[in-house]
Amino acid sequence: MVDRSKDLPLQTEPPEKLRRNLHNRHIQLIAIGGAIGTGLFMGSGKTISLAGPSIIFVYMIIGFMLFFVMRAMGELLLANLEYKSFSDFAADLLGPWAGYFTGWTYWFCWVVTGIADVVAISAYFQLWFPGFSIWMSALLCIVVFLSLNIATVKLFGELEFWFAIIKIVAIIALIVTGIVLVAMHYPAPGGGTAALSNIWNHGGMFPKGLSGFFAGFQIAVFAFVGIELVGTAAAETHNPEKVLPRAINSIPLRIIMFYVLALMVIMAVTPWDQVVPSRSPFVEMFVLIGLPAAASLVNFVVLTSAASSANSGIFSTSRMLYGLAEQGVAHRGFARLSRRAVPTTGLFFSCLCLLGGVALIYLIPNVMTVFTLVTTVSAILFMFVWTIILCSWLAWRKKRPEQVAKSTFRLPLGPVMCWIVMAFFVFVLVLLSLEEDTRKALMVTPLWFVLLAVGWWLRRRKAA
Repeated sequence: MVDRSKDLPLQTEPPEKLRRNLHNRHIQLIAIGGAIGTGLFMGSGKTISLAGPSIIFVYMIIGFMLFFVMRAMGELLLANLEYKSFSDFAADLLGPWAGYFTGWTYWFCWVVTGIADVVAISAYFQLWFPGFSIWMSALLCIVVFLSLNIATVKLFGELEFWFAIIKIVAIIALIVTGIVLVAMHYPAPGGGTAALSNIWNHGGMFPKGLSGFFAGFQIAVFAFVGIELVGTAAAETHNPEKVLPRAINSIPLRIIMFYVLALMVIMAVTPWDQVVPSRSPFVEMFVLIGLPAAASLVNFVVLTSAASSANSGIFSTSRMLYGLAEQGVAHRGFARLSRRAVPTTGLFFSCLCLLGGVALIYLIPNVMTVFTLVTTVSAILFMFVWTIILCSWLAWRKKRPEQVAKSTFRLPLGPVMCWIVMAFFVFVLVLLSLEEDTRKALMVTPLWFVLLAVGWWLRRRKAA
């Protein structure tokens, strides 16, 4: 008789901890998916029109800085495998207030990013169904994401794996197509031919001067949100010592391939001053060269990219609420897991908050206006989270010298690089204050920290 007792944990009681069900291929592709955000597909049209060819340098600078943030995060997570995410090490190294502020801000980051993704998905839907209501398509996609995430973490890993594969294949196809068009000297829109010289022939690499170059940073920063997703998935990663360093170290190569090459190809085929800011240049490139079927296919890809980002966001928010509940700074109901080890209460709550995106689209029908406002708020909040990661690393060096001595995955250039990256984030905040549309979001964002401070004060008072 076969003993089936090993199979019984299919589960009569809900588990008490998250399971390590994400494997190397899941984490590698989640890292790639995180590095290729909606900002690249949806926002690159606007960034090209603002900065011209200098946008290539913008993406390279931001990617370079964020690589060091990821190295600091990786070193901390591997120094203590009990840390489930950066909210945990912030609480441990900087104090409970830091865990509270980081966890809730990161949760809000992904709610806001999820709204931006829902806005983007609704815009892509319009290419196929121009008569379909924008806010109805937004509502529909929230319901779909909730259904997908409620199953198991392994299903989330599989979905992200295939979403990322689609993104990678699409960008490689775009790069190859662009190279072929340039080699053929294909007729470019508005006269002329596709050529590498189109990148610098229309006013040089800095056609709008330094002001244009600086203006490109806002949506470009948003393109990188989600790069830290590897840290959120750390608690559910199988063999993190091997998997995390590999995922983090490959970030620079991905940025060169997916951002720099893709944007160079777009500007070689379509001169930068003819790129339509309100539309995705990935779709427009194929429309302009008279391949509407290919444009429809690329539209499916960019829709998949936004879906991937929103799906990751819903995963992250539910896990962050779980971590906050375990720290005792969120309602204990968020720490309750389903029989499949999924924090369903956090999932439902996050999806309910995403409905704010549906309301925004209903109130402001202009998709690009909503997208710019929401992405700026998201970029500012993510910079706060990235700064907390760096501050935690600095505190860790002082408080845990024995762990620092044993570390095998070190942050290059150490404290010096930490301060350089934080100075860069301050510089980006100054840039956001210069443009009118980003200034509004910069003025609104402090309200979130005021709300958090009030919440923290009330919690401390109740505890006292």
